[in-house]
Amino acid sequence: MAELEQHEGEQDIEKKIEETRQRFKNEFLQDTTDTYDSKDVERLQTEDALVESYLQWRMYVVDDALKMIDESFQWRKEYGVNDLTESSIPRWMFETGALYLHGYDKEGNKLFWFKVKLHVKDAKTIVDKKKYVAFWLERYAKKEPGMPLTVVFDMAESGLGNIDMEFVKYIINCFKIYYPRFLSKMILVDMPWIMNAAWKIVKSWLGPEAISKLKFASRSEIQGFIGLEYLPPHMGGTDPFKYSYPPLPDDDFQTPISENGPIVSEDEMESKDGEMEGKDAFESSFNSEIAVKPKKVNFLEDSMRSEDNDRDTSARTKGARKPLTTFKGPLLDVSPAEELSFGCAESDKKSLIILSNVTNNHVAFKVRTTAPEKYRVKPSNSCCEPGASVHIVVSLHGGSQASPQDRFLVMAAEMDNAGLQELAQFWKEVPKPRVMEHRLRCHVLESVKASVNPLRDGPAETGTSRQQEFNTTALDDNLTFTSLMRVMTCNARMEQKLNTCLWVQKVLIGLVLVLVVLNLLCLHMLSASQQPS
Repeated sequence: MAELEQHEGEQDIEKKIEETRQRFKNEFLQDTTDTYDSKDVERLQTEDALVESYLQWRMYVVDDALKMIDESFQWRKEYGVNDLTESSIPRWMFETGALYLHGYDKEGNKLFWFKVKLHVKDAKTIVDKKKYVAFWLERYAKKEPGMPLTVVFDMAESGLGNIDMEFVKYIINCFKIYYPRFLSKMILVDMPWIMNAAWKIVKSWLGPEAISKLKFASRSEIQGFIGLEYLPPHMGGTDPFKYSYPPLPDDDFQTPISENGPIVSEDEMESKDGEMEGKDAFESSFNSEIAVKPKKVNFLEDSMRSEDNDRDTSARTKGARKPLTTFKGPLLDVSPAEELSFGCAESDKKSLIILSNVTNNHVAFKVRTTAPEKYRVKPSNSCCEPGASVHIVVSLHGGSQASPQDRFLVMAAEMDNAGLQELAQFWKEVPKPRVMEHRLRCHVLESVKASVNPLRDGPAETGTSRQQEFNTTALDDNLTFTSLMRVMTCNARMEQKLNTCLWVQKVLIGLVLVLVVLNLLCLHMLSASQQPS
């Protein structure tokens, strides 16, 4: 029954997507085609996920989704978002470090940092600043499509002079209209109390669908959203990262440690993998000697070798979690499409990546990760024959635990003369535009509690567990109540400070009026004394 309802729900979504496309074509593209960028129109007609993101953000109301698409596409055309490059942005904007992507929150969402104190309101540069924001968002959207961002406004040492309401409204519209479903949270850290009035206006701009995503946090409270390893020292964190340009800060993908031990350098890793190619059958076919030198064919020997290879692959992949989804790439199909799953149990320590070559040439590939000390990848660097598939086992090393912040990068490039070229040299010489990149995030499986054995556990133990659950619930309620009281206390203090400021302002105005009256009185007395009697 549940599967039938799910199937019907998927059919309804498909109908909504098709209706949105058809109505956009009939109602918005009939009069003119110059209003939008042709690349955006083409994406709307081919990418279901893009249309669904607008529909979902507008509660699947087609009329509202069409208005949002129209406004979003016009903005992309006006700012030339599809053509924004690093060279099209003034260099000084990158050098200030006011905006950048770095690190992850505890849910595994990328962090988009805004250093408010570095922003200065300037009407002459506002357009370039808006393009600068669009550049970062578009860059991330292309690298990790469908993955939300957590925006962090670092308001330390900032004041009213740093608040640019037009720029803030633009940033909000980026997540509210231009990039639907892109915002995970918007966290304001260490906001000065004097800015309360300004952010009340900002709340009204967010709208009901995004207002719940706005979070206010002190230096201690921010640690509930972001781990210490990605927090700067002035927020109590341990992240040694310091922004500098060039180059642009990016995900720190590194070569994972192989099963034979740590690797001193990537080149050495690649040469070692080259040596391993003679041991593994699917790698040995790329050995230059085998590819060039003629040899006699022994069908019995080849069949036995093939069986050995199958047994070796089966032994390597035994116990690894099999992928269920597939990303269709220009060079390789990558399974899974989005994430590798790991858990605490021994059976959840391995995950499988399957790469399938969809070209007519050999394709070189390598796998990199942001946490090379945690994972073992085999093979991490090799080659795939035309039409063939390669099984890559990614396993947690020792007592390491997977984290939602961990990422994996699959890189692939087509080889013109496989077998005659070493992989290490190939990766040094291959042009970057020829390299296909696909990112995978890490999904941490929830630990399953051990089931209770009725023969071993008696009524007393059952009663104890129930008491512990009751105590835990009561403790959670107390913590929630304490947090609520803390928020109410903070609000009361802020209101008291605001009332005090208003009272002081009234007193100062009164004193100014008294001084004005005294001055007028003095002038009157002076003029009266100068008149002849």
